[in-house]
Amino acid sequence: MNKKDSILQSALELLVEKGVHNTPMSAIAKNAGTGMGTIYNYFPTKDVLINELYVNIKKQEDTVFPDFDTTRPIKTQFEAYLRDIILFFIDNAQYFMFMEQVRASPIITEESKKVGIATVLPVYDLINKGKEERIIKDIETDELIQFMGGAVVSYLRWYHTQEHTNSNSSSIQNQVNMTWDAIKE
Repeated sequence: MNKKDSILQSALELLVEKGVHNTPMSAIAKNAGTGMGTIYNYFPTKDVLINELYVNIKKQEDTVFPDFDTTRPIKTQFEAYLRDIILFFIDNAQYFMFMEQVRASPIITEESKKVGIATVLPVYDLINKGKEERIIKDIETDELIQFMGGAVVSYLRWYHTQEHTNSNSSSIQNQVNMTWDAIKE
């Protein structure tokens, strides 16, 4: 791990543990085993560091999604997407906890938000295709995405407060089924 990645990892750990507003750059530098000059060489402000963490997580999130094979049924594509995003944030609990803190924060820049939105564009396309084929309810796509995201976030909040040794596939499938049942025509 290079110095920049070490700083980002240290920042993630501390931001999740102490919170965005309670984590000074000096604590991040100390945790990363580096000096303040080094940290500021990579990140001129804490906001820049937080945005880079956000973008890095969104880019990693994007790599777990299957390519949407348009020859597969809409429901199958939807189930794969929802299951994969849930598993990603189960396997990366710190990512989830960090994103919970910054999701609606003014710290996240418009440029960073654009990267985040780009990761879910295939889902928008999937929902729109499902609406066109009258498989998914004719409700505004943004509203459907918001509902799906809320279902995922609620489940992950619950999941991360339980005693688990690994992901429970039947529980995840229940969430996928309930969300599908709510949006299907």
